[in-house]
Amino acid sequence: MESLGNLIKQWPAGKNALQEAGRLMQEVLADPIVQQFWAEHPELDRDMLRVNLNRIYQYAKEQRNCANCPGLDNCPNDFEGHYTILSCEQIGEDIQLQDRKAACHKLIARQSENQIRSRVRSFYVDERALLQGYSADEILTNDLKRSKAVMQVLQYIDRTKEQGLQTKGIYLAGSFGTGKTFLMCYMLHELAKSGYTGAIVYMPEFVEDLKALMHEPGKLKETVELMKETDLLVFDDIGAENLNPWVRDHVMGAILNYRMNRKPTFYTSNYNLDMLERHFSFTNKDGDELHKGQRLMDRVRHYVEVVHVTGHNKRGR
Repeated sequence: MESLGNLIKQWPAGKNALQEAGRLMQEVLADPIVQQFWAEHPELDRDMLRVNLNRIYQYAKEQRNCANCPGLDNCPNDFEGHYTILSCEQIGEDIQLQDRKAACHKLIARQSENQIRSRVRSFYVDERALLQGYSADEILTNDLKRSKAVMQVLQYIDRTKEQGLQTKGIYLAGSFGTGKTFLMCYMLHELAKSGYTGAIVYMPEFVEDLKALMHEPGKLKETVELMKETDLLVFDDIGAENLNPWVRDHVMGAILNYRMNRKPTFYTSNYNLDMLERHFSFTNKDGDELHKGQRLMDRVRHYVEVVHVTGHNKRGR
């Protein structure tokens, strides 16, 4: 449906223009959408409708477009994701017809989702894990063998929503491909809806990149500060990284020391806590340093709820 302005430009000049104007007004006023609006506002007379023909035409056109919505990305309305609302206002002794634009529910939903996503940062984790839709029912029924772990994560989410940010996080331990990363992304997404910020960090690549960041102190400090201050921090696949003393003692140690008793930290790993402690205690550079591994583990072990994730390996399916 063309705009009223474009239709008027196509009219012939002179007497025929008046005939076209009359025909167009009859057509607009006969529109069922306009008829319904007029029935709801009997205070409007025909002259008032004629004076506001452009507003009424636009209103009817956009109402019809919305009723047959082709999707937000293909919105045919003049202002994408918006539609015209008409209202009658009494100003003195006169009735005036006013129009305004309102955002449609699909645009509001997209804006809300974008706001949620903006609260969660990803470091080296596939963005698709954060961008896909989530359903608690689907997560529960996808693999019944991991249902106990899923319930524990869901209970943690509910507890945080009801009581506020917890001091303890979750340590998801389990074999490859059981959905540990997915569960943490789900948690971040759900709690972002409540206004919490979050970050998820894939440890093997993060540790490798930290070596390069040693030569960019400004960027290194910014990254470490973000991980200290974010409400929810997830270290994904911890134990799979090629650890060195500097990363362990000066980066991981600093982040975890700051977050203790302040904000929860979460982990996914193929290791249990004892195996992770042995991993922290050995570096290729200095060999075994049991006390340093234990010191870092003191910042992990006492600040997590251990959740064992069982189930089928879903990778490659």
